[in-house]
This record gives sequence, C-alpha cells and structure tokens, in this order.
Amino acid sequence: MSRTLNVVRLQLVNRMTFLWIPLIILFGTLAFTLIVYSMLPPGAVKYGGGVQAPLWYFLAIGIQAMAYSFPFSQAMSITRREFFFGTLLTAGLTAGILAIVFVIGGFIEQATGGYGLSGYFFYIPWLWDAGWWAAGIAFFAIAMFMFVIGFWAATIYKRWGALAVTLAMVGIGALLVGGLWITGRLNAWAQVFGWLADQGTLGLTLWGILITAVLATTAFLTLRRATP
Repeated sequence: MSRTLNVVRLQLVNRMTFLWIPLIILFGTLAFTLIVYSMLPPGAVKYGGGVQAPLWYFLAIGIQAMAYSFPFSQAMSITRREFFFGTLLTAGLTAGILAIVFVIGGFIEQATGGYGLSGYFFYIPWLWDAGWWAAGIAFFAIAMFMFVIGFWAATIYKRWGALAVTLAMVGIGALLVGGLWITGRLNAWAQVFGWLADQGTLGLTLWGILITAVLATTAFLTLRRATP
C-alpha cells in the first residue's frame, strides 16, 4: 500500500496536471458562462453545458499519466500493478475534488436563484433529479470514465504503437455506428430512449461504472506487457 501511495506522490509531483488545470478550466468556464448569462434576458431560465469542460480534459490527464509517468515508475522499481492502482487512485482524488465542487456549486445556484441571473451551470435538473449525492456520483463517474479512456489508449500505444490506437478507435466508432444503424433499421428508437429514461441518473451512472471497470481491466492487462 505504501508503494502505491508513492505512485500517487509521483503523479502529484506536477500538481498542475492533476489539480490546478482542471480547476482553472472549471472556474474559467463558469466565469465565461456567467458573462454570457448576463447578456441574456434576465427573466428566462438558462442552462449551460460548460461544466463538462474539465471532464474532457480528463482524457488528456489519462494519456499524460501513462505516457509521462510510467517510464519513471519503472526506473524506480515500482511494479506495474502498483503504478496502475496508484494512478487510478490519483485520478479518483482529483475526480472526487471536482465532484465536491460540482455539488457545492449546485447548492449555491439553487440558493441564489442562479446567481441572481436565473442561470445554472452546476445545477442540471435531469442530473440532480435523483438527489445531490447521485449528481455527485455521476460527475465523479464520468470524470473517471474519461480518464480511463485516455489511460487505456495510452497503454495500447505503449504496447503496440499508434496504428493499434487508430484501429481501436475506428473499431469502436464502427460498433457505435453499427448499433445506430441496427436501431434505425428496427425502428427501435422509442424503445431505446424509453430504456434510457427508465434507467435514470443513477442507473446510467452504474452502467458507466461497469464500462469503466471493463476498460480499466483491459488497460491493466495491456500495461503488463507495455514498453516503458
């Protein structure tokens, strides 16, 4: 466990990557969103999607955590298992901090009527329908999902190179397009959207956690033979 925590310290040597840049992106996007809200009619309720901005950055964090830190970890005689779990723990800490900020921001917006502008950045009704705790878990889960995608892609690159990453992404895209095509051919859009609605925030979050676990497992198996 102590060696796994050493990996956390290794990843946090550059706190900008894991901590400050995500927070800068989040609050910078909030500032721009509020400026836009102030230009719109005051009576209308306004919702923005800017809160997702730091989540996309988690893709880059996942790639950097693997590409930049993995060689150093091997030079320090850290096992691949310790590197894997320590890196995920570091990402979990960052995602947890952002999820807490997300929930606190939602409470502030509800208490102030959207900063007095009827504008909401953190408080997204469909995400908060199941409660503040479900919204926080959903935000945390999405952040970890994005991180694991980046980490997974980086392990494939380390193991087989850029061509393998490209083929994997094309394969995933083909599966998604194929699924959409089959749904359209079966005229099953109503059933699909009905199923998504039935799952709700918490149900979709649990499905996301399951997919994240599968990707993380494949990333770990690939990492075992990746070249530093």
